[in-house]
Amino acid sequence: MRRSMVGMLGVLAALSTPLAAQTALGLGFVATLGGGWQIEGADVGLSRPVRAGPLRFLGVGARLAGFVDEGAIFGGTRGFISGLTLSARTARATLAELGDPTNVTTFGVDLTIEATGYLAANSPLLVGSRWAAVTTLLGLRFGNPGGSQFTVMVGPTVFFGHRTDTRALFTLHVDTPLARRGTHP
Repeated sequence: MRRSMVGMLGVLAALSTPLAAQTALGLGFVATLGGGWQIEGADVGLSRPVRAGPLRFLGVGARLAGFVDEGAIFGGTRGFISGLTLSARTARATLAELGDPTNVTTFGVDLTIEATGYLAANSPLLVGSRWAAVTTLLGLRFGNPGGSQFTVMVGPTVFFGHRTDTRALFTLHVDTPLARRGTHP
């Protein structure tokens, strides 16, 4: 019984620190766009605020997806892909604010740069079963700056493997803080 309590207390202490208070959990849908074989799946990751020039957030995430043949009516899936993503995002440039000062919702744009390493099983793409990608995503972000935020992002991604390939990448994301500082009613 003591062993399980020690682990639980360790997790409780880690989640009570200022690091966890500023870390956000992100969940999302990701897909390449176009005809033929495309990648469609899910993203999960953590991001942390930083102050490094124009960059305001650094993140790490996992991408789990499958290959989908957009031209097939039946049986258009084949293979599995997983990836580790490192990301850097700029601050949001606010376009509009809605609501009262205590509960404001902002709309804005930001820029995200991603570097991803992929491993694939049964890949129909010509880049092979292992490759890297660099992606630039322009995002429309809306939500409470101190709470959950929703993002629609699109931009080019370049795959570097046996061959180099460029595709459009589309993502829908929800980011929510793991904890908040201060007292809340």
